[in-house]
Amino acid sequence: MTTGIGLEKFKTLLLARRLALQDIKSEGEQAAETVQLDQARMGRLSRMDALQAQAMLQECDRRRNLELKNITAALQRIAEDDYGYCLECGEVIAEQRLEYNPAVVHCIACASKTESSKTDILL
Repeated sequence: MTTGIGLEKFKTLLLARRLALQDIKSEGEQAAETVQLDQARMGRLSRMDALQAQAMLQECDRRRNLELKNITAALQRIAEDDYGYCLECGEVIAEQRLEYNPAVVHCIACASKTESSKTDILL
């Protein structure tokens, strides 16, 4: 796919992103703790706001975990010398696409097909 220098660049990007996500995750764990439903401490609207904020933090955490999983898989593909190839068709993924998201697994053509089939299902 790319030279050893190119792979090192993507490995560095992936490792930096993983570190940033892990830092964010550790900071967010306190904020996602269980909301106390003590009516003496806060009003109904405040509790609703707290519950909504908690749900949003939980969704962010779910997405963060998914991205961490994708980064781990990309680092594994680098180690196995399989990085940069579309998992669907086997073609080389454009370097600009990898620079935008180093954990991407599909070329633009396969990603477009996947998105259009998802849209068809929703309609």
